Amino acid sequence: MPSFDIVSEVNQHEVRNAVDQANKEIANRFDFKGSDARVEQAELQLTVFADDDFKLKQVHEVLAGKLSKRGVDLRSLEKGGVEKISGNKVKQEATVKTGIATDQAKKIVKLIKDSKLKVQASIQGDAVRVSGGKKDLLQEAIQLVRKSVTEIPLQFTNFRD
Repeated sequence: MPSFDIVSEVNQHEVRNAVDQANKEIANRFDFKGSDARVEQAELQLTVFADDDFKLKQVHEVLAGKLSKRGVDLRSLEKGGVEKISGNKVKQEATVKTGIATDQAKKIVKLIKDSKLKVQASIQGDAVRVSGGKKDLLQEAIQLVRKSVTEIPLQFTNFRD
């Protein structure tokens, strides 16, 4: 029976490369000379350091540019609150989200079931598996999900005939 998986994944190597490129650009830019602006990464956790809120915003813009050039969807970045650290310096945590949250997966399954397409959708961990009798029905389901779900980046993988 033909099937495919709906997942939300991020290439961690591209995130690492984007962070490295952002740090290089920050080190070389004139407006950051003498400042403690940088981006640190621990797995899927990014920490942005800067001297003040304005520079923090600039560092985020540099990082966002590098991430988008490397094909990482910015919707997968979830920013935390801005924290004050020693003196005027600030930091902000950002988490790279992977996988589809359970409530989002339930919405996708409900969307597919309400569409009256002759396909079955089921939650498989942090992914949604869709199976049906014909490839054409699966392609219609892909188009429906692409058009309807815009909050998180989705990929359609494991297409089996």
